[in-house]
Formats: sequence, structure tokens, C-alpha cells
Amino acid sequence: MDIPVISRIGTAIRTQRVAREYGIEALSRVLAEYLPQEQIGEVHRAYDFGARMHAGQNRDSGEPYIYHPLAVARILAEMRLDATTLCAAILHDVIEDTPVDKKEIAKLFGRDVAELVDGVSKFHRVEGMTRAEAQAESVRKLLLAMAQDLRVILVKLADRLHNMRTLEGLDSAKRRRVAQETLEIYAPIAQRLGINTLRTELEDLSFHNLHPKRYEVFQKAVNERLGDTKSLIKEIEHKLERGLREEGIGAAVIGRQKNLYGVYEKMQRKRVRFLDVMDLLGFRIVVAKLDDCYRSLGIIHHIFRPISELFNDYIANPKVNGYQSLHTTCVGPQGRKIEVQIRTRDMHHIAESGVAAHWQYKLGGKGDSQSAPQVRAREWLGNLFEMQGGAGALDFIDNVKVDLFPDEVYVFTPKGHIRRLPRGATAVDFAYSVHSELGDHCVAARIDQQLEPLNTPLRNGQTIEIITARHARPNAAWLNYVKTAKARSHIRNFLKNQREDEAIRLGRRLLEIALRELKVPLSVLKEEAAESVLKVFGLHDLEDLFISIGTGSRLAPLVARHFLPDNGLSATVGDSLPLAVEGTEGLVIDYAKCCHPIPGDDICGYVSIGRGIVVHRLECRHVQTRKGGPQERIPLIWSEKVQGDFLAEVRLKAENRRGLLANVAGEISSANASIENVQMPDRNGSEALEMRFVITVRDRVHLARVLRRLRRLDAVQRVTRV
Repeated sequence: MDIPVISRIGTAIRTQRVAREYGIEALSRVLAEYLPQEQIGEVHRAYDFGARMHAGQNRDSGEPYIYHPLAVARILAEMRLDATTLCAAILHDVIEDTPVDKKEIAKLFGRDVAELVDGVSKFHRVEGMTRAEAQAESVRKLLLAMAQDLRVILVKLADRLHNMRTLEGLDSAKRRRVAQETLEIYAPIAQRLGINTLRTELEDLSFHNLHPKRYEVFQKAVNERLGDTKSLIKEIEHKLERGLREEGIGAAVIGRQKNLYGVYEKMQRKRVRFLDVMDLLGFRIVVAKLDDCYRSLGIIHHIFRPISELFNDYIANPKVNGYQSLHTTCVGPQGRKIEVQIRTRDMHHIAESGVAAHWQYKLGGKGDSQSAPQVRAREWLGNLFEMQGGAGALDFIDNVKVDLFPDEVYVFTPKGHIRRLPRGATAVDFAYSVHSELGDHCVAARIDQQLEPLNTPLRNGQTIEIITARHARPNAAWLNYVKTAKARSHIRNFLKNQREDEAIRLGRRLLEIALRELKVPLSVLKEEAAESVLKVFGLHDLEDLFISIGTGSRLAPLVARHFLPDNGLSATVGDSLPLAVEGTEGLVIDYAKCCHPIPGDDICGYVSIGRGIVVHRLECRHVQTRKGGPQERIPLIWSEKVQGDFLAEVRLKAENRRGLLANVAGEISSANASIENVQMPDRNGSEALEMRFVITVRDRVHLARVLRRLRRLDAVQRVTRV
């Protein structure tokens, strides 16, 4: 029997197995448990249409493609989702993989099904777009569709779960890529929405496919460590049940071994060895009433000795996804640490199903009010709409990753309202969480009535008051310590707009100078007069042209030549008019670190893409050796109105005496300069000590005054500017 025949037989056997488990009959049996017959008929109609459209298509494993959407629908049916979601699950790939479009689905199955299918469909990759950009656009499309209808993400998570269960047909590189994306995006989204059942399986499957050898070693180590866990779990369950029953509390006690990825991630996060991870066993106690939760806690602490620092009350302070439970860790039999979670039946239902609980409650006739996870999810999605602004797809996805379910701290506004923030968040994050205007104008913070810097990390229970100033603006340095995506997005958008404004002003000045040199009247810089030039460069308006010049994407002299009249191509170039540098240009004027120019130096500039104009001293070695010579330079002068502080580098040689560095720093400070950086190279056996200082000064006169003060010190032998 040859290989192809064996392969076909294997595929046939696998297809029969999949049909039994995920065929339409198996799905119908699950649906009959909770859906009325007419809605089951709608799901059958979606199946008939999907099977017809996917006819002839097979998965990498060999079985007919239709079994994948049926498996996705089965996952959602086990979560008790409504018929609309199940129809969308069965049809979720028809727009991508068949000639069917959104309009046809809306005509046959209704607008809601069509919107869900379109939301799950991937973004169509445009020519020239990288894989990462296409992937980011697909995730952005998904999340924004999810903001309209949360069922979109439920279909996508079920789709991703079945794909993760059936990765064996793919090569190892693609398996790792899919697993990495699942860990970075989809498992955190499931956690953010409180869908614990999907999240744990997604994490374990990702771990298995991303690090297969590590997974096997880890699984073996856990099994050896726990030994016969079944008998131990039963022993603890009986002990807890008996203790609760004796006090008149009816409770379900469920013991389990913690999922492998959860233990692995804990080791990574806390930087501990496997032997130091003790709480490998977890127990859930589900009771009838809220009061029974706190009574049960006292009984458990009486049965097993609690570890006081490992207690959390998520009932009084729910997690950001609506999760509520009491968590305590105790020392159980054989000295093993066990984690116990105590919750009511409703809390347990929400903890396992998250936002999916909303549709389950509707189907059960319990009303149409939104559940806590739904409300919190919509708040989060509202922030997604706000943060997307003008951000590119890759920046948007970075913001989402930052925001996906961090550890939280709970702080208070001056009026006593609670704000939830990620652990490590600062006063700037707090300000933006209250209102974007408050964040844009904050200058300091009072934390528990004490003035603190804006970069101070916040702790649980603190009261935060933000101090603002009308003229204050976001600072680029804030990006180094903010933790929330909302704060990061607002700061980036402000800086981007600020850079564009500065680039417009600089680009206009550079083009005006270039036009004067060509003796072309400035009247050509009107929109209608420049229309032909804008068409040549493919730009919409003059502002785009100024930005491209100001940021260094185009050279002003070359652009200016396009404004010459047809008969003036040989026009003589006038005397070069230097551009005046005022020191307040901000992001589009950069000062070279190789020579540190300051007001009073003879300077020139070079256009650098993305940095605008880079200013050098004329005597800088890079200016002398740069290829292209003087014709590439932009003539610059210092404006008479120049202002600000500028960096200068000073080399000092002195005898190595006690307190030398303190004396030098004191003289620099006395001269109203400040030290930005100090370097002390190796002495190589010499008794003399050489130091390099980068200091801030206003101009050459100020620098000369600093050097004179340093030369007065007895120990100093020589001071020079670098």
C-alpha cells in the first residue's frame, strides 16, 4: 500500500471522528438543551449555506473545511450563546474564502449576522503593506467591530481556540507565530473580558506550541512534584465540605491542579524557581449568598493556617473585568500551599463566562440588563475608540497590548471616587484617566496631601489631587513612565501635532529663503499658484509641502526650482541668505552631539530625514570631512533673539585631590550653569585626573565665564572646550 493511499485512509478516519464530534448532528444535540426549535432551524439553514459555499475546500489536516466553522459554533454553543452568534460562527469565513459578500449574508440571514461575520473577517492586505501592518490592521478592525457588538470577539476567540487545538498540520515556524500572537492579543482579551474558560485553554495551548520541549519538562516536573494529586485533592475537598456543613453553609467545593502556563508565567513574573512555587493546587468554594463568602473565609482559616500577606478581597474591589471573589492562600496537608477562592453562584458564573454571561442570562429569561463585565468591557472599548485617534495600526496595537489586563492599584480622587489603574501607574496616568484636559495641563500632584513628582508610582488606597497650569503642555519625557494606553496615546498625538506645527513653520522659512536665492517672488506660495508643484510631488496642500521640507524629507532648494517659470530655468542664484536659529524651534531643529554648538559659534546645518535640520559648528570634524561639501550645507546664523539653554562639553585636567569633583561642581553651579553628564576616563597610571563635563550654558560668553571660574581652582591644570 503506497503512501498517498495511507494518507487518504488516515484523512477519512480523522474526518469521521471530527464529524461525530463536531458535525451538525452533534451541534444540534447541544442546541436542543437550551434553544427553541425555530432558532435551531436558523442554525441548520446557516450550515446548509456554509457547507455549499465551502464545498471542495479542505483544511491542512485533510478534512472538509466546513468542520472548522461547525467546531467554532460548538464551542459557542457550550457557552450557551444565542442563535445569531451561532449562525455568524458557521459563516465566519465565507467572506474571506468564498465569493459571498456582506450584502448577500445580510439578505439571507439578517443585518446582525452580516455585521458579525464582517467584523471577524481579516483586513484585506494592501500592496506594499508588511505582514505586521496587515496583522495589526486586522486586529484593529476586529476590536472596533467588537465595540459595536461584543459577540464579534466571542466568535473570534472561539475561532482562535479551535485553530490552536488543530495546529499540528502547520510547520513549526507558523505554529510559533500563531501561538505568540495568541499569547499577546487573544488570551489577554479573553482575560480582559472575564472569559476564564477560553483564556486558560488558549494560554496552555500557546505555551505547548511556543515552547514544546519546555512544556513537556514542565508538565513532568509538576506531576512528579504533586505525585498522587487526586487523593490529596479529595482529602482537602472533604475537609472543607465537612467544616462548612458543620457551620450550616451549603457549598460546592471544587479542587483542581492549576494550569501549566499560569504557574510558568508566575515563575517568570516573580523571577522564582519552580521549587519556590508552592501553590500548585487551587480550590473554589461556591456558596449561595454574599454573606456566606465572608463566613466561609473564617471557617477555612480555622481549618488551615492562612498566609496573611496572600489575601485579596476582589468582592469589595472587583477586578477591571468585573471578576469578584475572595482569594486566600493557606498551608494545607503535607505543608503544601493551597489557594482558595470563595464566591457566590452568580460570581462564579461571571468569572467563568465573563461578557458571555449577558446572553446566557437573556436566554434564561433573567432580563436584558447588562452584566457588570459587559459594562466594564464597553468602558474599555470606549477608551479604544478615543485612543485610536490618528495613530497608525502598529501604534494602536502597542497601546492595546499595554492596556490588556494589567495588575491593578485602586486610588481615590479628592471626592472619594475610586479609579482603577495598572500597577506602576503614575500621577500622569491618573490625570488622563479622569479627563484628557486634566492630563494635558498637569504640572504636579498631591498624593495623600504631600507634593510629589508626576512620575511617582501610585499605591493602593492613596488619594490623588492633580495640580494644573493653564499654559502647561504634555512632555515627551512622560512617555518613559506612563503605563496606561490612554495616557500614552494622548501624549503621542500631542507631540505629533506639535512637531507638524513646528515643521510647517520651519519648512516655510526654508522655502522662502530658497525662493529668494532664485529671485522668485514669494507670491507663488499661494495655493492656486503652487497647484502644479503640489501635483508633481503628489501632495494635497502647501502645509504638506512645508512639513516634508521641515522634517528633511525634501530639500528646499530642489523644491524651489519647481517654482521657476519655464523660461527661467537658467536663472542666476542670488547670494545665499542664512536661516536664523532662535533656539525655540523644538522638535525640528536638532543640535549635533559631536560638537555641541552654542550661540556665538559659527554654524551651518544639514537636512536629516525625520530630524529636520541638524546644526553643527563650522569647525566640527564631521563638517570638514562630510562628502558633498559646502553645496549640501544650509547656511545658518544665530538670531539676535536666541534664547534657551544649550549643551557644551568641557575637558578638565587636574591633580587628584580629595573633594575635587565637589569643588568643580560647586564652581559650575555658582556660574549659573548645570551639569548634565560627567565622564572620568581611566588614568592609565598618571597622577593627573581627566574629567569631561557636559554642561548647559546660554552662549559663548556664559561658557567663558564658567571656564574662568574653573581655572581659578588650585588643583586644576588645564580646562578646554571640546
